[in-house]
Amino acid sequence: MANLNGFNANNVEPAADFDPIPAAKYLAVITNSEFKPTKNNSGNYLELTFQVIEGEYKNRLLWARLNLDHPNETTSKISRGQLAAICKSIGVMTPRDSAELHNLPLMINVKLKKRSDTNELVNEIRGYSAKETAAVQNSSPAARGVAPWKR
Repeated sequence: MANLNGFNANNVEPAADFDPIPAAKYLAVITNSEFKPTKNNSGNYLELTFQVIEGEYKNRLLWARLNLDHPNETTSKISRGQLAAICKSIGVMTPRDSAELHNLPLMINVKLKKRSDTNELVNEIRGYSAKETAAVQNSSPAARGVAPWKR
């Protein structure tokens, strides 16, 4: 049991539904990270919480689970590759603690996928890139500083 003494729902705006956000690239930061055991306790994964920091979906949260300690070497290799992409995107190449990855902006590539158990659509982070790189690639020539007459 938890003591809720002092909480009054009349003074708090109810939470809205959390439908998945559209597939797109979003500027985000990692706000939390935690090692957790896998469901069958055969390994551990690093759970990263990402918060979108601009645009229509600002403050929405998304999660990534990196199976860094897993009995299947291929699974671990894929997760290490994802962690490397995150590190390169934010410029922290040799973190000693996952907290060193927090609050540094990067682009996350969000996709939609169907859950196998419920067929419900959910978000999945499928890629990471540096803030500057993504902004330059997705901007117009004028925004990149290229004069319209030099295209």
